[in-house]
Amino acid sequence: MRPIRRTLKALTATIVAIVAGGAIWLYVRPPELLRVGDGYAAKIVCSNVFMAGRDPQAVLNNDVQAPGNPLLRLIRVSVDREQGRVTARILGFFAPSYALYRGVFGCTSVPDGDFEAAAKATPLDPVPLAKENTALWPEGEGVAAANDGELASLLANEALAGPQMRAIVVVHNGRIVAERYGEGFSTKTPLLGWSMTKTVNAALVGRAMYEGKGNFETTNLLPEWKNDERSHIKLRHLLGMESGLAFNENYGSVADVTRMLYLDPDMVTLPANAPFEAEPGERFRYSSGTSVLLSRIWMDWIGDQQKALAYPTDALFRPLGMSSAVLEADARGTFVGSSYLYATAHDWARFGQFLLQDGVWNGQRLLPEGFVNVMRTPTRSSSGTYTQGQAWLAAPGGDTSAEAGLPEDTFWLEGHDGQSMAIVPSANLVFVRMGLTPSSLGYKPQVLLKQVLAALPAS
Repeated sequence: MRPIRRTLKALTATIVAIVAGGAIWLYVRPPELLRVGDGYAAKIVCSNVFMAGRDPQAVLNNDVQAPGNPLLRLIRVSVDREQGRVTARILGFFAPSYALYRGVFGCTSVPDGDFEAAAKATPLDPVPLAKENTALWPEGEGVAAANDGELASLLANEALAGPQMRAIVVVHNGRIVAERYGEGFSTKTPLLGWSMTKTVNAALVGRAMYEGKGNFETTNLLPEWKNDERSHIKLRHLLGMESGLAFNENYGSVADVTRMLYLDPDMVTLPANAPFEAEPGERFRYSSGTSVLLSRIWMDWIGDQQKALAYPTDALFRPLGMSSAVLEADARGTFVGSSYLYATAHDWARFGQFLLQDGVWNGQRLLPEGFVNVMRTPTRSSSGTYTQGQAWLAAPGGDTSAEAGLPEDTFWLEGHDGQSMAIVPSANLVFVRMGLTPSSLGYKPQVLLKQVLAALPAS
C-alpha cells in the first residue's frame, strides 16, 4: 500500500504544481484572447452603467455573456462608481482589463491601465446639449399618433419584431407613426449602434468637407503615410473601404479588429501601419480600422484637438437635436468612428431623417450636395453590398432590395447583434430596429420593413 500512497501523493503534488503554475502564468502573462474578452466586458458594462443607468450584473449577463463565446461566462466585473472605473477579470482574478467613464465622452477601454493618460486625452467638457422638450418629434420628443392600427399590430408581432428587440421606430412623412420598446428599455435609453456608427462618422467627414476641409480626392491623409506609397490613398478609397490596406475583421479570434478595440490604447496605430494587399480602388475590405482612420483624418482637418473633440456635438448632434448622442473616443482621444455611438432610438431616427432629407435640416444644408447620394452608391469591388459612403445596400443577412421585396432605393445602416436602420426615400420612410440579436439567430428586419411599407397609407 505504501508505494501506491507515495505514487498518489506524487501525482497529487504534480497536479497541484501544474495548476499553480498555470494560475501563475495566467496571472503574469495572460493570453491576448483573455484580455480581449475582459476588455470587451469592461467597456460594455462601463457604457451601459454610466450612460444608460443599467445594472452592471444585468449588462454582464445579458449583453456580454448571453450571446457570446462561452469564455465570456467566466468573466467577473467590479464597478467603482466614485472613480468611474470598471474592471473585468476572468474568474475574478486573471487578465484584468479596464474601462473609464469620461462624462460627455462616455467610456473608453484602458488596456494599458493608464487612467491618467486616458483622462487627459479628453480634457474638454463641451456645453451639454439642449434638454428634452415635449414638441412633436423631430423638434421634440412628443409622438402624436404612434402605435395606431395595423402598424401597431405589426410591431407587436414577436416573430416580426425579432428576438430581444429593444426598440423599433417607424418614421413616415417626417413624423413617428409607430414605435415599440423591449422590456427595460424606453425612449430615454441610449442604445449602442455598433457599425451603424460608421455611417454617422462618414457624415462627420461630410460636415468637414462642407466646411472646405477636404474632398473625395484628398491624399496625404495621415502623417504616418507622408513618405511612402500610402500617401496616394484618396479619401474616397477609405470611405468605400477600398484603400487596399490589409485588415482582419474576424471577431472569432484575436484579430486586427479585436486587438484595435480592446488591446490598443491608441486605436489609430494598427490600421495606420497596415500594409497594402491590393492597389487602392481594386479590392473591397470591410474594415473597422478604416473607419477609425477616418475619425483621425477629420479630427486632424479640424486642427485643434479641443475643437475636434467638440465637433460631433457642434457640427452634427446639436443641429439635429440628437441630445442623447455620445460618440466615444479611445484612450488617446481619437473617436471610435467604427463602433461606439450611443443614442436613443429617437435620435438614431433623427439621423436617418437627416439622410432622407439629403443632408438638410430645418432648411439648412449641412452636408455637401451629392454626399448622401454617395452613401447610396455601390462600390464596384463590393459587388453592390456596400456603398461609397460607409453604408449598406444589402439588407442584414445579405439580401438585395429585390430579394427582400423592398423598393430599389432602400439603403441601410447596420451594426453588430441586430442593429439596423433602413432609409427608403421613395416611401419617405425611416425604419429603426435595435436589439441584442446575434446573426446566428437568422432574424431579418427587412421582413418587418416590407410589411410596414405595405401597411402605410397610400400617398
